[in-house]
Amino acid sequence: MKIRAGIIGGAGYTGGELIRLLINHPQVELSFVQSGSNAGNPLHQVHADLLGDTDQTFAATHHFDIDVMFFCAGHGEAKKFVQANDIPATVKLIDIGNDFRLHADAVQGERTFIYGLPELNKAQIATAQNIANPGCFATAIQLGL
Repeated sequence: MKIRAGIIGGAGYTGGELIRLLINHPQVELSFVQSGSNAGNPLHQVHADLLGDTDQTFAATHHFDIDVMFFCAGHGEAKKFVQANDIPATVKLIDIGNDFRLHADAVQGERTFIYGLPELNKAQIATAQNIANPGCFATAIQLGL
């Protein structure tokens, strides 16, 4: 059985990179890629390097009939989404942005986000329901230290 994934905010750079990884992963089914500004457009119209890899189009909305939801939206959007939606506890959340990275922002209602740097939190990440990806500069600094 494949892991059903959805992406919120898939039109930006991180969304494009994530789409590429997910559509080529043999154990993942990409259920939707949401984008308010590109709804209805083919993914390859925004991410030209996906031409020939998928016929999927950007969705205007989302659904929760998935196993994992990725947030690739702008700053503050993931936090607003989590606060505004009744997301089933069975749906894992992974924020590629920065909304839940800081300790003060890690708890949102019943959800606690684990800082996703494996070198610091490998055991916690393995069992986490919610993950806040570290940023590239923070990762480089933390690994260097």
